[in-house]
This record gives sequence, structure tokens and C-alpha cells, in this order.
Amino acid sequence: MVITTIICAFLTLSYLLLVMLYMKGWKLQQEFRVPPGYEPHTFISVIVPARNERDNIGACIDGILAQKYPAGLMEVIVVDDHSEDNTAEIVSEYHDERVRCIRLADYIQPGLKVNAFKKAALTAGIKESRGSLIVTTDADCIAPNLWLLNMAGLYELRNPAMIVAPVIFSGSLGILNKFQLIDFMGMQGITAATHSMKLGNMSNGANLAFSKAIFNEVNGYEGVEHLASGDDYLLMMKIARVPAARIAYLKSPNAIVTTLPQPDWASFLQQRIRWASKSGKYDDKRLTAILMLVYLFNVAIVGLGIAGFANHWYWLVAGSMLLLKTITEYIFMIPVAAFFRKQWTQVYFPILQPLHVLYIVLAGFLGIVGNYKWKDRKVK
Repeated sequence: MVITTIICAFLTLSYLLLVMLYMKGWKLQQEFRVPPGYEPHTFISVIVPARNERDNIGACIDGILAQKYPAGLMEVIVVDDHSEDNTAEIVSEYHDERVRCIRLADYIQPGLKVNAFKKAALTAGIKESRGSLIVTTDADCIAPNLWLLNMAGLYELRNPAMIVAPVIFSGSLGILNKFQLIDFMGMQGITAATHSMKLGNMSNGANLAFSKAIFNEVNGYEGVEHLASGDDYLLMMKIARVPAARIAYLKSPNAIVTTLPQPDWASFLQQRIRWASKSGKYDDKRLTAILMLVYLFNVAIVGLGIAGFANHWYWLVAGSMLLLKTITEYIFMIPVAAFFRKQWTQVYFPILQPLHVLYIVLAGFLGIVGNYKWKDRKVK
């Protein structure tokens, strides 16, 4: 019992120090502001992979076309990934020379087995693009009208090879939506913090940009195209290995892309398993160590909760760990929630903490040993 308590105390102290580093990292990550009178000159190609997105693709394209960005310096390429609905037809109805729809099937050799359809779709879209800056988003995302202006501003003024930008979930009704929103917002805060503190690189393909030159220099997804997930992170790691190639984080309220939460618990778990499945592919020792610490800390809380039925002391230890976790994370989330204008979520944050612990343990385990289903495809 003594040894177990000591181990748990060490895990708790390490975890609290990690969250404190995140607090510092978030504070150090300065907000980017486009200079007054700024005029961009970069041609941007927005690539949107889409599969069975008839309910979302219209709003996504409308948001891109509404950008306060020179019309002659942008294009939208939707890559139809074998949709079984009328996604492609909806895109084709846009009588705007800036909007194009291409079929992924036209870029796949007959008989070729494809495991990473999104990577293939992005590759096809980039191949057909004219822009020097590639911006990727998802078909269920909506961007604010200053999105591309901020992307171009950071790209032109600071010359990064890749830009990671914020994403947030829409909606607030129901416990599931609240849980997803809080969890994802926390991940976004950590993403910004890790970049400023050099704790490893994180990203999200729903709001990502990189130069076409660097994509070609690292040969795109070559070498990782067999992995179903990780189009954002795995490309980032390839770029990070290029000398002098900088990866920047765009911390700006005007660059926050909004996406849809999962509609039910089963879909939510499948999404998180897909995300967790990338964990075994990380070659960043810093990030691997952090993920291991976070996972072991949460496993310890669950394990102690079970062991408490044999010895009530373990319930006291587990409760203490959960309380310290909640307080520290709550403080971290205060400025993050304010940035995303979701301060109201702090009311639900403590209540949902036990569920958060269980979800991390379950999704992490299934992400390593299990399969998942995504976009009506089963993936191993």
C-alpha cells in the first residue's frame, strides 16, 4: 500500500507540473494580429476532402468564398472521396471559377489497395492546386471571414513552413456535446502550449496550412501513406525534420475554425480511438513521454477506484488525485475558454471530470489494440 501511494504521488506531482507547463505555454503563445492596412500577395489553395458530406459541404464552401481575401488569390478544391450521396453534385452547382471538384477515384490506380483515403485525397488536391500556400480543412468545418487573411499574414510576415491553427466544436446542447466541447477545447489549449514550450508538436487537419514547396520537399505522405490516420501529425513530423523549417501556431480568434461534434457516444468513441491510434506512430520522444504520463495518471485513478473496494484507503488516494487534477486543469482552462469565448463551459468542467478520466483510459487502450470505423469504413 505504501509503495502504491508513493507511485501515485509521483504520478500526481508529475502531472500537475505538466499542466503548469501548459499554463505557462498558453500564456507565452502570443496572439497574432494582422497589421493595419496589410495587403496579402500569397495565392492560397484550400483543399477540402469530402466523403458523404451533402449536409455540410455547402456551408463549408460558402464560408470559404465569404473570406475577406482577394478573390484572385484563392481557390477551393473539393476532393470527392467516393461519396455515395450527391456531395460532388452540390459542389458542381457552384458557378464560381474559384471552386473545383475532383474525384479521388480518378487519381487511384485500378486495383491499388488504399488504407489512407484522406491522405490520398489531400495528395490529389495538392497536385491539382495552383497556390504556393496550401490550407486544409474538413467538409464539416466553417471558417470565419478573416481566416485566410490571418493565415497569409503569419505566413508572409514570419515565413513558417507549416501553420497550426485553432479548431472548436459548435453546439452546446446535451451532456455529450458539452463533454466533447470541453475536452476538445482543452486539447486545443495544449496544442498552443506545446508549440511555445517546445514540448512536442500537435496539430489538427481541420485547420492547417503549409507551403507547397515544403510538401514537395518531404515528398508529401510518402512513407506514411499506409497509415489510415495522422495526415496532419505525420506530415508535421516529416516537415519538423527539415533543417530550418519552422512550424508556427496561429493564435487568433479570427482564425478559429468551427466543426461539428459527434452525434452520439458510439461515434465519439470511434473518433477518439482513431485519434489515439496515432500514438504508436509518434517519433517525438517528448510527446510520447507526455502521453504516457497522462495515460498512466488516469489509469492509476481508475485502478485505485477499483482497488478501493478491497481497501478504502485507495479511494482516498484516488479522490485526492482527481481533486488535484480538476483544480489544476480548471485554472489552465480559464484563459483557454476565454479565448474561445466559451467561459460558460467552466460550470460543467468539474462535473465531467470522472467521465473524462474513464474516456482517456478506454480510448487510449482501444486506440492501441482495437480497430475503428470512420466514414463508413472499417480500419485496422
